[in-house]
Amino acid sequence: MTIEEAKKRLCLALDVDSLSHAMRLVETLKDRVTLFKIGFQLFTKEGPAAVLAVRRLGGRVFLDLKYHDIPNTVASAAKEAVNMGVYMFNVHTSGGSEMMMAAVEGAAAQAEKNHVSTPVILGVTVLTSLNDKILADELCVNNALSHHVTHLAALAKAAGLDGVVASPREITSIRQSCGHDFTILTPGVRPPWIKDEDDQKRTATPAEAMRLGADYIVVGRPIIKADDPAAAADNVLRDMAGL
Repeated sequence: MTIEEAKKRLCLALDVDSLSHAMRLVETLKDRVTLFKIGFQLFTKEGPAAVLAVRRLGGRVFLDLKYHDIPNTVASAAKEAVNMGVYMFNVHTSGGSEMMMAAVEGAAAQAEKNHVSTPVILGVTVLTSLNDKILADELCVNNALSHHVTHLAALAKAAGLDGVVASPREITSIRQSCGHDFTILTPGVRPPWIKDEDDQKRTATPAEAMRLGADYIVVGRPIIKADDPAAAADNVLRDMAGL
């Protein structure tokens, strides 16, 4: 993989608490990153203005709000995601097939009405902060975590989603179950020079995630908290490219 190819597959998590901070990062990194994740923290503080600001600077937006509600509510939210012009958004697969199908149908209908492309819609499988013990002891899921992730990915594909959000450790089994045209976006990616995994429990390096078959990787703190975010992003891109 070339550095230019890696730039299209690196997603920067804008997990900051102000639009001004987010825009400084986008301005600094827009020649290295083309996809920016806006999640609960920034969206709760700044709302749709954050999405519009990133788009004005030429960035694509992954709206990471993990919709999980009754089907009608999720369909309405999906329509608003289309209206904001996001490139990608996600829903929780644990909301069930009917909810996921409502998201797909709502987004497609609004995209047709607006004469735009339908966003990539991903299903969140199992958060990377969870492990087998938490899944069994707290959530009463008796399947092994890897099997549960694969099951949810297959459910997402059957419901019409474009792909899933899953940890690096489940990429291979998802590929075997859902095929190579199914998008896998991978959080829980930690560069080899980062020793503290924070609250992430199922992690891999950028190079490992690429080798396993991730379409996109999400990196946040190792870049945005670095003394030199541009240099940190360059290092991540080189690791992705195997340089």
